[in-house]
Amino acid sequence: MRGLLRDFLRDCGHEVDTADDGEQGLSKALTGIYDLCICDLHLPKKNGHEVYKDLGPARESMRFIFTDSLPDGLYEEVRETTGQLCLRKPFDLNQVRKTVEQALTQVKIND
Repeated sequence: MRGLLRDFLRDCGHEVDTADDGEQGLSKALTGIYDLCICDLHLPKKNGHEVYKDLGPARESMRFIFTDSLPDGLYEEVRETTGQLCLRKPFDLNQVRKTVEQALTQVKIND
């Protein structure tokens, strides 16, 4: 799935970096400059919600899209506690494109 999303987003004109697990993703996010993080909630070593929380102030300049096969209640909880977008699996590439566009055009408080 990661490779498919990487290739699709590159084809859409985005620069894309990937991580093998939550710890590697957190490390990259803390040391690099990223506009958007697409992060699954169920990652090895550190889940997506932990990555989001552990980014602390660094996340203020980054938009997030969480992915997972979330039941309705958990989906709403993630949206309410983080204020970030979610893509529920299974999703299609058209949904990915629209959600990425939406995330990148959202006005953030720090913008």
